[in-house]
Formats: sequence, structure tokens, C-alpha cells
Amino acid sequence: MTDERDPEATLDQWKAEMQAEHAEAIANPDPEADHQIEGVVQINYRVYYDYDPERDALERTREEQVNDLTDPELRSCACGVRGMTPEEARQHIAAAREQS
Repeated sequence: MTDERDPEATLDQWKAEMQAEHAEAIANPDPEADHQIEGVVQINYRVYYDYDPERDALERTREEQVNDLTDPELRSCACGVRGMTPEEARQHIAAAREQS
């Protein structure tokens, strides 16, 4: 007996189900959960070192910030909803406040 399911169709179906669940979680937040929007950003630094031959070690001499703090592209909520765009995060928190 062979499995005749189309892998692409199965993947597309799974994606659609996950997107529907995500949209449902954004639009209908759990009224019992804590809702606080958060995001993670990374600020990059270039770090410079000098070599100390007596200790055979590298010593940090200075660092230089190479980019500025920016808002993250995706946001999360403390209730567990992850991967929201800024607009989805706004909709989610507004819906949570309407329920209160």
C-alpha cells in the first residue's frame, strides 16, 4: 500500500491551518492571560582587540556600535502569541483590552 498524498498539498493545507490558528489567536485573545506586547532586537557592535604576547591573550581595546536600535519586524505577546506584525500586535492588544 502506497501513500498517495501530495506533499505540496499537505504542506499547503498545514500552512493554511496554522495561519488560521494564528489569525484566531490574534483576533480572540485569551481573556485570562496577561497581555503585553514585546519584541527582541539586536544591536551589533564591532569589537577590537590587541594581542598581549606576554599572556598570549587577546584584550578588548574598544567597541563601536555599528547600527541603531530599531523596532523589531515581528512582535510577541506575553500570552504566547508569537510572530505578529506590528499591525497584528496592535489588533491583538486592542482586542484584549476590549475584553477587559
